[in-house]
Parts: sequence; C-alpha cells; structure tokens
Amino acid sequence: MHHPAHIAMVGTPLVGHVLPSLEIIRELVARGHRVTYATATTTGPVAELITPTGAEPVGITSTLPTADRAWPQDPIASASLFLDEAMAVLPQLRAAYDDDPADLYLYDIGAYAGRALAEAQGRPLVQLSAAQVAWAGAREEIGAAFAQLPGGPAHRARFAAWLARCGAATTNVEEFTGHPPRVLAMIPRAMQPHADRVDTEAVTFVGPCFDTGRERDGWLRPAAAKKVMLVSLAGSANYGPRETYHQCVAAFADLPGWHVVLQTGSSGDLAERIPRNFEVRPWTAPLTMLEQADVWVTHTGMGSSSQGLHAGVPMIAVPHGPDQSRHADRLVELGVARRIDPADVTAATLRTALMELIGDPQVAARSAWLWSEVRAEGGIHRAADLIEEQLEEQLAGDRVG
Repeated sequence: MHHPAHIAMVGTPLVGHVLPSLEIIRELVARGHRVTYATATTTGPVAELITPTGAEPVGITSTLPTADRAWPQDPIASASLFLDEAMAVLPQLRAAYDDDPADLYLYDIGAYAGRALAEAQGRPLVQLSAAQVAWAGAREEIGAAFAQLPGGPAHRARFAAWLARCGAATTNVEEFTGHPPRVLAMIPRAMQPHADRVDTEAVTFVGPCFDTGRERDGWLRPAAAKKVMLVSLAGSANYGPRETYHQCVAAFADLPGWHVVLQTGSSGDLAERIPRNFEVRPWTAPLTMLEQADVWVTHTGMGSSSQGLHAGVPMIAVPHGPDQSRHADRLVELGVARRIDPADVTAATLRTALMELIGDPQVAARSAWLWSEVRAEGGIHRAADLIEEQLEEQLAGDRVG
C-alpha cells in the first residue's frame, strides 16, 4: 500500500506534449495522490485535457508561441525558445511550490524549469519523455554537431549561466538537458535509436501510455467491410498536405472489400466526389479506429508511430519532416511499413505500397510480434508503479534522515 503524496507535473503547454502522459496523471489521481499540474493557463485546449484527470491546475504564464504556432525552423532558435520559457516559468513555479512543495516532481522533456525546481528543493524528480532519449555517445554524436551550428556556443553559454544562478544542482548543460536521473520513456523501445546503449539504470521504457479500455468515440468497424484502412495524416499541429488526401481517394476508391476512413481537417479538403467506400471524419485521436484497422496511412510522428505499433497495424508512411522521416525509416527497418515521400505520393505508389504490405506474410508476423512487445512494456500501470517506487524511496530516506 503506497502512501498518498503530493505529486507535481510541470508540463509544456502544447497539446502534443500533454497527451502522451495524460493517462499516467489520471492513474496517479485514481490511486489517491494529490496531483498538481503546472500549465500555461487554467482555460483553453490544454486545460480542457488536464481538468478531467482530476489533477489541480496551477496556472503559469508561458512565453512559447502556442497561439500563432510561429515556430522557427532553425534548431538553435527553437532551443532558445525553450530556454526562454524555463527562465520565465521557474520564478512562477517557485511562487507556487516553495510554500507547498511536492513530494515528487514529474516534468516534460521540454520543461527545464521542472528539473531546476526539484533540484533546488532537493526533491526527487522523474522525466516523462514522449521522445527518444539519449544513449551512451549521443553527446559526442549529436551534441557536438549542435554546438557547431551558428549561435550554438552562445546558446550553451546562456544556458550554463542560467543553471549557475537558478539553484539547480546540475550545472553541466549536456547533463541537465540530456541525462535526467530518472526517465520514463513513453515510446516503444523498438523506436529508440541505439537502445542497447541507453542507461537502463536511469531510463525505463514503459511504452505508449494509452487507455484502450476507456470509452473513446464509439466508432465501430462496418460489419460488411473485409478490410479497413485508416488515412490519418494529422497530428496535434496540422492535418497534412491536401494533395495526399486527393491521391488516397484516387488510389483506394472502390477498392474491393475495403472500407477507408479518412480523417481530415474538414470535408473541404476533398473537392472531388467522396467514393462509396470512403468515410470522411473530422480529426480526433485515432486509437479507437486503429484498434479495428488493417492498414494505416500516417505521417509517422512519434505519437502516431507508437500508436501504430501499439495497435499492431502495418503502416504506409508519408513523413512530413526530418524527425518523421527518421521514424518512417525505423518502421521500415522493423518490417511493418512502406515509406513514400510526399513528393512521390501518387495513386500508383500508394496502391503499390498497400499491395506490398498485405501481400507479405512477414509484415503481419512482425506487426503481431511488435504488438506483443509494446504491450509487455507495461504502459500506464507500470509507469504509475515506478513513480510510486520513487516516492517510497524518498519517504524511506526521509524517515532514516
């Protein structure tokens, strides 16, 4: 029996950062813990996600461009936004938590202020990462290249100066950003580069934390459908290129036995007649449909890639950017996907990819094996168990002290 405790989550006020750990927060509340959640506002899309979990919102003012989504493409400029956010948010966290400290702090991978606060207060911390984590040698392989970019040394110097004055115990920038003392990686281990070089003392792959038992949108696979395809090129930030939707219609219209569910921003994304075997739906988290689908056309963001493996669904990967391209390549290596770059998307390439996927028995076998591997990682309940273990270690240390 674990003692109820105060657990604080310091998040990044972006839907894509909030969604992956939401069910862990809900589970901790259900286990009787008091969970506070520091978020950009107590109203709006992010707050609407957090409030139903039972966590208490702690309002902070964010400096991130969440409204207009004016994110810079330059990696140094993007990294600077998150450092600016940490500098602005930490004093607000101190005001909220210095007189009401948490027994344990959880923090998002982009929420540097969360780690700084926990270290300043001498409290245990756990990073919840929905992204790939560092491995032995990553600092030399990636960090060196980052440092050589224009503005890289100045950014590092500014980060180091902040660490020196903010009260954090860890003052090395690379250590602080890339090597938390405890990480729960909410991605399949199969999607982690150099997984054999990840520090397993610090990092546990709990896999995607989806609650498949909770009611979603009630979608049911049509009884007459022999096969179901989901076309969902969306994430929390965009709905994908319209031309890909048009090519999907051309490729899969009236495909015998197939029912195609196409998720899009609006029906206006499709100017042509909707084929009889198509069902056009507004974008929502596609988990319910994935659980009942046979193939998924996806942009292979990390969340989408994880969902595909969690559902055991072969994928036609149409990546939008560099990160998604890397994920698509990994899925191809795993034997569960075919990749088509956006410039190469035509009805013919889509149809060929589909036939290759369903015609290869190894794809089904690999999908089934990875499905079992991902489920075995434990998800929500294992994550909550590990967080409670951290709490018990802290409480035991406090009693000894």
